[in-house]
Amino acid sequence: MDNLIKIKDVSSKYSITARTLRYYEDMGLINSTRSDDYAYRMYDESAVRRLEQILILRKLNISIKDIQRIFSTSSSNIVLEVLEKKVQSIDDEVALLHELKDIVLDFIHEIERVDFADNSDIKLLYNKAKELETQLISVDYIGKPSNINRLLEITEKLDKKVPDVMVIRIPSFTAVTSGDQLWGDMFDNGGYMNQLWKHCHLYKSVIFDCFDFLLPKNDKAEWLCAVKDGVTDADVSPLKLINFPGGLYAMSVSIDEDDESIQKVHDKIFQWIESTNFEQDKSRDFMCNMPYLDEGDIANKEIEKGLGYKQLQRYVPIKLKDDFR
Repeated sequence: MDNLIKIKDVSSKYSITARTLRYYEDMGLINSTRSDDYAYRMYDESAVRRLEQILILRKLNISIKDIQRIFSTSSSNIVLEVLEKKVQSIDDEVALLHELKDIVLDFIHEIERVDFADNSDIKLLYNKAKELETQLISVDYIGKPSNINRLLEITEKLDKKVPDVMVIRIPSFTAVTSGDQLWGDMFDNGGYMNQLWKHCHLYKSVIFDCFDFLLPKNDKAEWLCAVKDGVTDADVSPLKLINFPGGLYAMSVSIDEDDESIQKVHDKIFQWIESTNFEQDKSRDFMCNMPYLDEGDIANKEIEKGLGYKQLQRYVPIKLKDDFR
């Protein structure tokens, strides 16, 4: 007991949270000890030394998955392989940054030839900022046309940031379902969205102040709306009630409804999953929903005010890999 260090002392000494320590333990990187007379986790000297090694590797931006590989063998070959890959990754990024710098300098030289004194031109540039890629490709650019495509390629390669991902457990709930419906029938007169809105007074929020979940299915989609306790099939006829099982999801956020940005967030959730001990649960559909940004009248669909943008939340169903169950 005297040689063991309490979790709060380790957390304070190394400026990391207790949650991070528990995460490292869950990943099998360190081990803690407990005693009958002390309820909290404690760490011996070897665990603290291992923690210091983990922190060094994390400072080098080594992934948890690679740290697991390093600690799984006593040989130095794995750590050398991981570090060499990191050096190569840095070299590749530096080369791209140098090329990006050259392109930007070339743009500067070309822009110096253009008169930007006209306020209307500046306003147009501002208004079209979100369409920059389309604008650059579709007009006759006075500089090097090849620079445009290469710029887009470089910025795409440098965009390796994985969005913040939360592991969410959505509870089971009773929901009214639209059934699998064609996208084009969503808002048609008498379409399934109009049918769903008729029952808004029966709905309740499930998570993040949302009561509805959209399950895209290629050219079709299913919409689920959680209902309050006591609601029956007769209350929502001709629609039907189902029991939604809930479960674990990897969740991240995209802003606005731009298809490309939404797809990027979706793809990067899968990048995040690959670096963890989770895998996609293919027995369930991925989902999305949108929190209501205003205290408007939901029943009359007056919910479009809010913050001036729309926050779409993406949920990818996940489960622990078989090796970690």
